[in-house]
Amino acid sequence: MDVFKGLQKQAFKGFATGLLSLSVLFSHADNSALPGFEKGLEIAKEQKKRDQGWVDSQSEMKMILRSASGKENTRFIKLKSLEVPTDGDKSLMVFEQPKDVAGTAFLTFSHVEKADDQWIYLPALKRIKRIASKKKTGSFMGSEFSFEDLSSFEVEKYDFNYLRDEKCGEDTCFVVESFPKDKYSGYTRLISWIDQSNYRVQKIEFYDKKKALLKVMTVKNYELYGEKFWRPTHSIMENKQTGKATEMFWENMRLSTGLTPEDFSKNNLKRAK
Repeated sequence: MDVFKGLQKQAFKGFATGLLSLSVLFSHADNSALPGFEKGLEIAKEQKKRDQGWVDSQSEMKMILRSASGKENTRFIKLKSLEVPTDGDKSLMVFEQPKDVAGTAFLTFSHVEKADDQWIYLPALKRIKRIASKKKTGSFMGSEFSFEDLSSFEVEKYDFNYLRDEKCGEDTCFVVESFPKDKYSGYTRLISWIDQSNYRVQKIEFYDKKKALLKVMTVKNYELYGEKFWRPTHSIMENKQTGKATEMFWENMRLSTGLTPEDFSKNNLKRAK
């Protein structure tokens, strides 16, 4: 899936204390007993189904890092993604500006049934570093996104629980809890708002290991490609504990551009463009 889809799997805002009290009633091992388990799983499967067949994608992104005081740091990145029908998707991010991060390349091989593989090339060190599973909760390049957030959305990696329907703008959203199965995940649960018209993520809340609200991602301005695939042009991840935020703007999105697995080779990270 597109890099955005890896972000999208986590995205959205809300302050429902009732939801927190509900989740506390169930341990992770008992998620299959949640009242909305079957419906939550059906919604997740439909969301995944509707975004299959895009083959590959390329785009450009502006990333703005914003401190709690409002100070901004802007970066420009090229993105490539490859759909893998039998597994999770592959994605590549290459930083172009500013000079201090130019040439940095980040590669992700998402997987369905095992831990994702991630590598980062740091020009200053002139070496490729593998991101260990236990380190994926760390900040990605100083942003409010973790390495974990940048994998593609795979249904098999979560348990789900449908909570309710809720008005979201001019649409109505499914509100769904998801519980990561990965023991190294930085989250106890996520709460997603998914519009019922097109199954697009509108917002995600991320709860930390202490079950406190950590981050909120809001997704805006979707555009339609190939009469089927929705992609956003704007999203923002807000850290509710530190006051920091990371804003992203996508442009020049192209699908089915002819990328191949060779374009996502770990050995070519030093020369990635």
